[in-house]
Amino acid sequence: MPRTTIYEAQTIRLQILMPDGSVDRSLMPTVDDGQILALYRGMATMRAVDEKALKLQRQGRMGTWAPLRGQEAAQAGVAHALEPEDWIVPAFREMGVLIMRGVPIHHIMTYWVGDSRGAVHPDFPRILPTAVPVGSQLLHGAGIGMAMELRDEPHAAVAFAGDGASSEGDFHEALNFAAVFKARTVFVIQNNQWAISVPFSKQTVVSSIAQKAHAYGLPGIQVDGNDVFAVYVAVKEALEQARAGRGPSLIEAFTYRMGDHTTADDASRYRTKEEVESWEAKSPIARLRLFMTAQGLWDQAQEENLRTEVEGLIEEEVRLMESRAPLEPGSMFQHMYADLPWNLKEQMESLQAEVAS
Repeated sequence: MPRTTIYEAQTIRLQILMPDGSVDRSLMPTVDDGQILALYRGMATMRAVDEKALKLQRQGRMGTWAPLRGQEAAQAGVAHALEPEDWIVPAFREMGVLIMRGVPIHHIMTYWVGDSRGAVHPDFPRILPTAVPVGSQLLHGAGIGMAMELRDEPHAAVAFAGDGASSEGDFHEALNFAAVFKARTVFVIQNNQWAISVPFSKQTVVSSIAQKAHAYGLPGIQVDGNDVFAVYVAVKEALEQARAGRGPSLIEAFTYRMGDHTTADDASRYRTKEEVESWEAKSPIARLRLFMTAQGLWDQAQEENLRTEVEGLIEEEVRLMESRAPLEPGSMFQHMYADLPWNLKEQMESLQAEVAS
């Protein structure tokens, strides 16, 4: 596969790290052993957090959770390409990106137990709150990128969404505005094949989301979303273009959601066991581990030590999350209006009286 820049590319399936752990050396990015180990640690931590959160939800200790198992490389590759001043505009499955950017795990979990304090990140002001409405955050990402272009700030915004968001008007509006105003924005669409129970084949007739970018004059590229090196290469180049004021890009990370859409879903009702198993063989974590083992960077003892360390870390983070003092019940009325309408004011006063009694 000849080397092409994102701006020269049309719809290309970029793949560097194969499922068997081998790599295309001609496309391999410049990453040292420490960076590779950090990528693996980050992905392993994502997987362990995901497994723990699912248990917490089943035990009634957490509300809804959106599993990210299978999408670790699509998030780790992006996180590794970001710089501290870049903006992150997440949807609702980007916990892995936040973990690798340093957001404490207990703070991330706080949001998913229904505590609004987990929606904002005081120590990370360039990370927007979780966006549950499908696709709306893409417009925010375009707006932030437009502002940086107007101010000539050498930074960029990364706006995330899933394949289902590409069916929303917000997706098309965001791409069009970003292109016209040369927003310093990179749109990362994690195409995990299923928008809840709707398969990708029913989202669109075209073969990829990446090619939709060309309708708006944007470069678009499809990468193997289970290949952390391919994601990193594509995002790094797109970010460099955006920071330099050369316009936005669209990257489609072709991956797979191994778990349910959320803990309120049952994916076995709409997809086959054989389909899931076929994607298990393409696991992003397993292929990176095979590569590291072949390079002499990893062995079973290190794997067991990492598992023990991460499990201990997560248990402590859960303890911190559950030991946090709860919000006052009346806090649900805050941050909604500058002046509460009469009916909400009545409800607030009634609740306060009930709590006081």
